[in-house]
Amino acid sequence: MICTGRSDYPNQVNNVLCFPFIFRGALDCGATHITEKMKMAAVDAIAALARENVNEVAAKAYGSGTPIFGPQYLIPTPFDPRLILKIAPAVAEAARQEGVATRPIEDMNQYMEQLNRFVFRSGLIMKPIFKVTQGTDHKVIFADGEDERVLRASQVLLEDRVCQPILVGRPSVIESRLERFGLSIAPGKDFQVVDPTDDPRYRDYVDAYFAKVGRKGISPDSARTIMRTNSTVIAATAVTRGEADAMICGLEGRFPHHVRDISQVIGLEPGVRRFAALSVLIAQQGSKFFVDTYVQRNPSADDIAEMTILAADEIKRFGIEPKAALVSHSNFGSDDTEDTRKLRNALGIIREQRPDIEIDGEMHGDAALNQATRDRTMPASTLTGEANLLVFPTLDAANITLNVVKTMLDALHVGPILLGTNSPAHVLTPSVTSRGVVNMAAIAAAQCVQNAKQIENG
Repeated sequence: MICTGRSDYPNQVNNVLCFPFIFRGALDCGATHITEKMKMAAVDAIAALARENVNEVAAKAYGSGTPIFGPQYLIPTPFDPRLILKIAPAVAEAARQEGVATRPIEDMNQYMEQLNRFVFRSGLIMKPIFKVTQGTDHKVIFADGEDERVLRASQVLLEDRVCQPILVGRPSVIESRLERFGLSIAPGKDFQVVDPTDDPRYRDYVDAYFAKVGRKGISPDSARTIMRTNSTVIAATAVTRGEADAMICGLEGRFPHHVRDISQVIGLEPGVRRFAALSVLIAQQGSKFFVDTYVQRNPSADDIAEMTILAADEIKRFGIEPKAALVSHSNFGSDDTEDTRKLRNALGIIREQRPDIEIDGEMHGDAALNQATRDRTMPASTLTGEANLLVFPTLDAANITLNVVKTMLDALHVGPILLGTNSPAHVLTPSVTSRGVVNMAAIAAAQCVQNAKQIENG
């Protein structure tokens, strides 16, 4: 085992491992100078980090392999994004203990949250969600249980006590991949597994599924085959049987197919006409919600009103007061088309059904985001400030805007959040990261918490 300054050997001792983060911790606490104890705190933090499990964000810094502590991995890579989370707080605390900090950090947890935003930009807006789910132990079943992102997310969810994951997959495959990725959780011990190839509940699952779809063109033979091959149906059936509280799927396959399976098995929430999808974009400029980004291609006025109300209620779960704008090529009646008319009709329906929601439209996108621009056209607008919920007339408009804005601002996408389901169920996109899986599992668990409180309160 060797440590060297050369980059062509493992365990490179590189000064960028510590210096940027020593200075970050020292500056944040107003240290008058760098002491030996502060340097030792940085060294101890680096040594401890090498022994921790490598999450997906950090794994990208290591190339194709996931390192495990040993002769080839004694020191983290200089590009490990977790270094700032470990070294800066350790240095700041050492400065406080040494008496050289002119601005000692009193709340280390809050300081960690600020640093965490550099690694996970979703941290701030997701904070209320994670707070609600802390230690509640709701069960979230993952249809793609063999996927690396789900496995990494499961470890985070268990460590942070967000929910109890259940994975659909072959136990042998799950175990081998956990070992390959250096994860410490184990099936049967830390989480449950539903094995599509050999599960003692197979016949019960088939019967429960056929009871839902027997009059929808699915024969008993087809039901048996589907229950062996369709992990989304397996997860949805587990939810309807009460063995899971929520489900996550969509890492493979087409989005509409997953929505169809959820619709057939879990179904719509009572009183809801159609599913819709809410997406969140988080950028340095702020966060915005978009609806409907994935489900309804050409919604009617009633559909738009319903999805807007569902989206507004979901936004409140984030601790944010929704401000909705119905966006269009028309600006407060400047054009009269089928799309503009349905937006106007939707506005009337929303105001009648939910007068508590702050909303206006139809309006241009810049008017929705800038009150001064809006006031020049409609000084009496019922929307104040900047809209945080953008409602679109068609799926094309919503999805195109979402992806253009995401790319232009390098924004983080959270979602899509499937609205209107009878039980929490979400269909992710194949490009989602493991952190995205964690975020969506937390949202699902938070929905379970709220549903339980509503039942408790009658």
